[in-house]
Amino acid sequence: MRRSTALVAALPLLLAAACGTAQKTASSASPAASGARAAATAIKVTGEVGKKPTLTFPSGQPSLTSASIKVVEGQGTPAKDGDVLTANVTVYNWDGKENKSAGSDYDQGKSEFVSVSPQLPKALHEALVGAKPGGRVMAVVAKDNLSAEQLDQAKQQGQDFNNASQVLVIDVMSATLKSIEGTAVDPGVDGVKIGNPGGDKAPALTTKTSEKAPKKLVVKTVIKGAGPEVKADQTVLAHYVGKIWGTDKQFDSSWERGQPATFALNQVVKGWSQGLTGVPVGSRVLITIPPDLGYGKEGNAQGGIKGTDTLVFVVDVLGAA
Repeated sequence: MRRSTALVAALPLLLAAACGTAQKTASSASPAASGARAAATAIKVTGEVGKKPTLTFPSGQPSLTSASIKVVEGQGTPAKDGDVLTANVTVYNWDGKENKSAGSDYDQGKSEFVSVSPQLPKALHEALVGAKPGGRVMAVVAKDNLSAEQLDQAKQQGQDFNNASQVLVIDVMSATLKSIEGTAVDPGVDGVKIGNPGGDKAPALTTKTSEKAPKKLVVKTVIKGAGPEVKADQTVLAHYVGKIWGTDKQFDSSWERGQPATFALNQVVKGWSQGLTGVPVGSRVLITIPPDLGYGKEGNAQGGIKGTDTLVFVVDVLGAA
């Protein structure tokens, strides 16, 4: 599916660095935690949700203890562990001197996906749990929330948590879907069958056939979503299963891995980037991809895909950012 290795997002470091790594935690009831919250509250956050915030820091040394703040409440269903949020993240380096912005999704002109997980630094996790669409949260992430490995990794990337903390302001724009809902229709592609069990269960894709594979890209709607259409420059959150035409050989499935995949449409094979552009979020689509829009003549040996194979995918579009 991927054309090349996904780009590592520079923003923000802490959203990615924590996964799979043990981290320190600090008791929220401790005097240090109470002092950290007071210090965090002293940071003034101005600007509307949906626009880049401006932060004004108190004078003096930065707080080196983590804390979380709900800045704007928002409306709707509170986020919980396992949710994936579409959000705009702005990061500042609180060093007590320049307190420079380290970057913002608003500068990039696009949102990103943020997974709510206890594997995140404690203050960031606490900020995100309970966050609502239209809300704004802030997390001061300091060295007390990070493991030695994370501190070393951050230092290599120019962030010294011994003398500064990172402040993340997160505007929650929406929550992504967990599954596709709606009435399924037959996509009408001879040689392909799809069973749609409903809920969060994977569709049953069958590609065992003697029918000749389509020579051109085919995109058929199985369930039409009601969300906005995916744009060519966006990042997509999706569940998918992929098989080879005629053999019924499955070479990939996000459902079997237990979590949806995130990918930029300009970083995947042409059949995906062309096939998913314009598809409404909330849709399930069938895509058949000829070799020239897939992995080309070289195929993909790791996936067991030859240069002559036509690929067949069922894709559930859960979100776009």
